[in-house]
Amino acid sequence: MKKNPLLKSFGFAFEGIRDTFRSERNIKIHGLFMIAVVICGFLFRISLTEWFFCLVLFGLVTSLELVNTAIEAAVDLATEEKKPLAKKAKDAAAGAVLVSAIFAAVIGLFIFVPKLFHILNIL
Repeated sequence: MKKNPLLKSFGFAFEGIRDTFRSERNIKIHGLFMIAVVICGFLFRISLTEWFFCLVLFGLVTSLELVNTAIEAAVDLATEEKKPLAKKAKDAAAGAVLVSAIFAAVIGLFIFVPKLFHILNIL
């Protein structure tokens, strides 16, 4: 029996996610931060809106890390030589992940620092 093309596509996508989590250090770091945010979210009882922002940011940072990995692999496949355009592509993709991670961290601070101050009776 022939496998449904849509199911095959999902299988390839999940394989890409699984392989990236197994092989790439940075996505593992992002994953650990996501777990920490989820734990803190439950401990600090963040609002539904705050959960929404956290989930959107999880998706954004993870997606960009996956795209970064794909770009790095494609560039490495295309050339083993050090070429300025190859470096530019890889650096720009890594920069996109960094920008999203920085903004995610800042938004995380906006969500969690006031709750921490409240618990510690600061301010």
